[in-house]
Amino acid sequence: MSVAVIGAGAWGTALAKQVADVGYDVKLWCLEDAVASSIRDRAENELFLPGVTLPGRVVATTELAEAVAGSDVIVLVVPSQFLRRVLGELAPHVSDSQRFVSATKGIEEGSLLRMSQVVHEVLPFATDVTAISGPSFAKEVARGEPTALVAASRHESSRAEVQRRFSSPHFRIYTNDDVIGVELGGALKNVIAVAAGVASGLGLGHNPKAALMARGLAEISRLAVAMGGNRETLLGLSGVGDLVLTCTGELSRNRTVGVALGEGRPLDEILGSMQQVAEGVRTTHAAVALARRHFVEMPIAFQMERLLAGEVDAKGAMAALVERPLKAE
Repeated sequence: MSVAVIGAGAWGTALAKQVADVGYDVKLWCLEDAVASSIRDRAENELFLPGVTLPGRVVATTELAEAVAGSDVIVLVVPSQFLRRVLGELAPHVSDSQRFVSATKGIEEGSLLRMSQVVHEVLPFATDVTAISGPSFAKEVARGEPTALVAASRHESSRAEVQRRFSSPHFRIYTNDDVIGVELGGALKNVIAVAAGVASGLGLGHNPKAALMARGLAEISRLAVAMGGNRETLLGLSGVGDLVLTCTGELSRNRTVGVALGEGRPLDEILGSMQQVAEGVRTTHAAVALARRHFVEMPIAFQMERLLAGEVDAKGAMAALVERPLKAE
């Protein structure tokens, strides 16, 4: 089997290494010439995943057509706001004989579509897209630390193949048929991670962060159920697992954004200093729009949107959550 990984950020590079370590040839599409050159010349993505040596099976290219030519499986790992454009450029070079795997965690602004829905819309022949999600920092995956993810598809054969092909002794994949729940869990936990980061940036302790995670899970679950997902899915790897990791881990980009906001730094300055995308910023706006569309209460997401828009400062956002009317859990 030959695999194309579209997107050479930290996560895309880590997935390319994982697939190559299992024993498959991998073509890794890089947007930046410097990244492709770094991988070709030094077997290392010095910009996004420094210190990790990539196996010879990973071949870097900046040409999308070259990346997907002859590939059996195409893994999509580009930021959510760029996925539609990249898929449009891919369209002339792919066919219904290839399987598509989405490893992007986000919701498209404007359309409010999940990533697999964007793939279906741009590539109508891609009738089955397997979504993979779960608690997974790229650096730890690349170092071979034990990691567990979930592969979700409506078709048992598709999710089983991803599980069988990509798993290894340190990289365990479970399966699920709830694509909606898995994708929403992976996307919306980033919003709660921003809030948890804000609490840290304000100098608050463990109590408020635990409360934000618990109530954040309730928000995510309410919206997922309203959109056709299963509540039980959010108790698994793509829900609780990813939520805890992203809200507490020092490697979390979304938590990092929240910490800086809590410290009073302007959003433009924060984002300008980051090499990679923090999906939670855009996903916050999409989450609030979806909540309104489906008449779901999501107070944490709402306050984070106000904070990101500059309508309230970090202390004001936290105070608004604490001062909400008392109610049953």
